[in-house]
Amino acid sequence: MNQVELKALAKINLGLDVLGRRENGYHDVRMIMQSIYLYDEVKIEKKDTPGIEVVTNLKYLPVNEDNIAYKAAHLLKEEFDISEGVKITLKKHIPVAAGLAGGSSNAAAVLFGMNRMFRLGLSRKELMERGVKLGADVPYCIMRGTVLAEGIGEELKTLPAMPKCTVLIAKPPISVSTKTVYEALDSKEITQHPDIDGIMEGLEQHDLRKIAECMGNVLEDVTIPMHPVISEIKQEMTDAGALGAMMSGSGPTVFGLFESRAAAREAQRRIREKSLTRQVYVTNIHSVRRNQNVD
Repeated sequence: MNQVELKALAKINLGLDVLGRRENGYHDVRMIMQSIYLYDEVKIEKKDTPGIEVVTNLKYLPVNEDNIAYKAAHLLKEEFDISEGVKITLKKHIPVAAGLAGGSSNAAAVLFGMNRMFRLGLSRKELMERGVKLGADVPYCIMRGTVLAEGIGEELKTLPAMPKCTVLIAKPPISVSTKTVYEALDSKEITQHPDIDGIMEGLEQHDLRKIAECMGNVLEDVTIPMHPVISEIKQEMTDAGALGAMMSGSGPTVFGLFESRAAAREAQRRIREKSLTRQVYVTNIHSVRRNQNVD
């Protein structure tokens, strides 16, 4: 096998709670992650010359060791003494620095693809153990689907699949530093926590409305005051019929859950008409069929 082509899926957080900060700077979290059908295209090819080459359609992205996809390839090449070179082509569709785990998903795809291409024989669990060295979201991006994440995000448990619905994704033209958001969160007291257990009950009952009602993200209290446009986008989605609308991750992307694709299209039209952002996409949730949890 000389090349593999993969879809690296984005994720949203149906619920995001922060329980505390560790001495090493990482935060203990409790969150529910969900894959969506918005993806980057990742192609991995063997090449005659040694080393790692990264090519992307976005000129401002690094293509050296500062790129997490490069780091993923380097990790496996070093561990398994792979002498052949690899070329990684990233066709980016997931908005960058958006709270959608685009970079982590690219790294997950590289680990998965190189494992297959070089026949390394690593199980999904073993890939996830390597993924956490690259970033807290990478193990989830290997696992995908509807998942409870605890610890720093690396303790994962599969949940009942999310009910089918239409998802609207809107990323305003601003950049948010995850580090800055968490630092600001550390300096304030968290008074309201999202109902993570309620979301899980909604998933068990296959009740989309309950899931939407229980959604919450503690980081909104930090990011929205910095960027009020996030709140404006949420309001447009709700006004157009979203069952729930929320910021994903540390932002600035907002997602809305809709029963009707027509309502999602209407929200998309309003958001564009008001020039809140041009990066607004109608998509679906992505479910993964599994027989068992990861141990």
